[in-house]
Amino acid sequence: MRNVRIALTKGRLEKRSVELFQQIGFDCSALINKGRRLILPMDNFEVVLAKANDVITYVEHGACDVGFVGKDTIVEAGADCYEMLDLGFGKCRFALAGKAGVDFYSGYHERIVASKYPNVAKAFFASKGMDVRVIKIDGSVELAPLLDFAHGIVDIVETGSTLRENGLVVIEEIMPISARVIVNKASLKLRRSEIEGLLSDIAVAVQVL
Repeated sequence: MRNVRIALTKGRLEKRSVELFQQIGFDCSALINKGRRLILPMDNFEVVLAKANDVITYVEHGACDVGFVGKDTIVEAGADCYEMLDLGFGKCRFALAGKAGVDFYSGYHERIVASKYPNVAKAFFASKGMDVRVIKIDGSVELAPLLDFAHGIVDIVETGSTLRENGLVVIEEIMPISARVIVNKASLKLRRSEIEGLLSDIAVAVQVL
């Protein structure tokens, strides 16, 4: 049987995850000196480096057993897996934003909202009983209201500096976001002791970091 596979989101979450593994006491030398390799050994585990959306896909379908990924990706994808731990880093929030000085909720006109996260945006407005047209944007979503293409945006906000520099403000916060640990449903049954041991080590290390 192969080693338990852990899918890590490449980039900032990868760096913080490696720090977490070092805190636990794992040998992370292959991860630190990875070169162009995408599958790396770490003690009795295999670590797979992937983009956030692919981490979800690999864990959902059992190619990887465990995944480290942002809550934003989990919610948007509607991931069919177990969300086990909040890692407490990669913190930001989903928010509705729009032009400063403009009341987004006033009037009876059709509202258009641009977002990289259309499913999150649709669910948010559905919870308010509002019929809003959501349009997916892949690039700088802040452009949409500046071009009068949309009345607002739903996006990830960390410091809010990008919004302020473009004359936008947070209208309403939607939900907090941070890095989470997800687990494949079948893997948790078949490899429970290994995965629960890993989760226990992570939970202790998160409290220390």
